[in-house]
Amino acid sequence: MDKEKFWSQILDEVKKEISDRDFYSFFRDIEIKGLSENTLILEFPNSFVKEWIKDNHSDIISRKASQIMGKPVAVKSRVSKKKRPIVKKSPLPNGNSRNGLARDNLKPEFTFENFVVGSPNKFSHAAALAVAQQPGTSYNPLFIYSVPGLGKTHLLNAIGNYIKQHQPDSNICYVTSEDFTNEMVDALMEKKMAEFRNKYRQVDVLLIDDIQFIAGKDSTEEEFFHTFNTLEQNQKQIVMTSDQLPNDIPKLENRLRSRFQMGLIADIQPPDRETLVAILITKAKQENIPLEKDVAFFLAEHLSNLDIRRIIGTLNRIAMYASFEERKIIDKPFARKTLEELNILSWDEVTVTTEEIIKYVATHFKISTKDILSRKRTSNVVFPRQVAMYLAREITDESFPEIGSKFGGKDHATVMHACRKIAKEIQMNRKTANLINKLKDEISSP
Repeated sequence: MDKEKFWSQILDEVKKEISDRDFYSFFRDIEIKGLSENTLILEFPNSFVKEWIKDNHSDIISRKASQIMGKPVAVKSRVSKKKRPIVKKSPLPNGNSRNGLARDNLKPEFTFENFVVGSPNKFSHAAALAVAQQPGTSYNPLFIYSVPGLGKTHLLNAIGNYIKQHQPDSNICYVTSEDFTNEMVDALMEKKMAEFRNKYRQVDVLLIDDIQFIAGKDSTEEEFFHTFNTLEQNQKQIVMTSDQLPNDIPKLENRLRSRFQMGLIADIQPPDRETLVAILITKAKQENIPLEKDVAFFLAEHLSNLDIRRIIGTLNRIAMYASFEERKIIDKPFARKTLEELNILSWDEVTVTTEEIIKYVATHFKISTKDILSRKRTSNVVFPRQVAMYLAREITDESFPEIGSKFGGKDHATVMHACRKIAKEIQMNRKTANLINKLKDEISSP
C-alpha cells in the first residue's frame, strides 16, 4: 500500500474522532516516513506535539492504522531535526533601533525558569515553550487566554526573553493592544503611518497583550489585520493574549476572529491548591521573603478566591509588615493577624457553604436542588445553575474544581464558563446585576 495514501486515510479517520482544533494544531504536520506490513514510522515536527498526542490521544493513530490495515499495526515515532528556515530580516526604520533592533519592551523578570508549572497551566506553558524554541513554524499564531491574573503576560514575556537569549539577532516587539492603538493614533496625527507600519511589519516576533481591547476600534482593527497578514505570510511569529476566546470577544471583526483561530489556542486554568502553594514558595524565595511552608498552604487555602496577581500582592504586603517588625520568619499567627488588619480576611464573618448557596438559589427560582445538580439544559435550570456557580465563586473560598464537584461533578471549565457568562450579564443587564446583588446580600447576611 502507498504510504502517503495510507497516512491520508488514517488522518481522515482521526479527524472524525477529535476536534478540529486538535487536528489542525497537532496532527496535520506529522509526516509518514515509512510503512511495512505491521509498522508505521512517523516523524513529529517537535517534541511538544509528540508528547501532547501521547498524553491526550495515545492510541488513536495505531488504532486507526490497525482498523484500516485489518491487523495490528505498531507505530514508531521520532522528532524532526529540521532547522527552522532562516528568513532574511528587513532593515528597520530610523528612530526604532538599538544595535539595529527595535526596542523589545520585554520584562526581563518574566522567564520560563521562574514560571511555576502545574496541571492548570501545563498546556499553555508547553505551547509557549514550543513557540519560543521554533518561532514562526507550527503554532502561528499562538493565542493564550484566561481570566486576568493567571500568568498570560508572564508567558508572553517568557517567549520573548527565550528567543532574545537564543536568537539574539531576532527583532522582537512586546506591546499591549492599548499601546498599539495609541501609537497608531499618534502616527496618524503626525503623518508618520509609514514608519508605524514599518516598525510592526518588519519584526520577527510580535507579542501583543490583551488583544481583546482592539475590538470595536475600526482603524486599529484594520491596521492590525494588515500587520497580521504581513507577518504571517513572512513566517514571523505572532503571539496574543486575551481574557476571552476569539469567538467570545464582542465587536471583533470576523476576519480577525478567524485569523486568531488559525494557529493554536491555549488556555490557562486557575491554579489548584498545590500549584498555588508552589507559586507562593517560589515567589518568596525569589524575593527573599522568610515564608514558612505551612504559611504558604494557609495563604493558598484562604486566598484561593483571588487571582495570582492579587495573591502575590498580598504576600508582598505581609512581607512588608514583617520587615517593619524586623521578623526573621513569617509564621501562621502573624500571617493571620496581618490579613485581618488588611481587611483581606475576616474571621468573624458568616461562613456560607456552596451547598447552602445551591439551596438558596433553588428556592429563589422555585426549582429543586436536584435540578441544579442535574445535567438538564432547559433555560429555567441553566440560568439558576450559572447564578449559583457565580455566587459560590464570589462568596466562598472554593476553587473552580471544588465548586464543580459540589454541582454534581461538573468540571472546572463549566464553572468558569458560568462565572464569565453571569459576569458579562451583570455588565450588560441592570436587572441581572440587581438580582445578583440582592442574592449575595441575602445569602451573606447572618
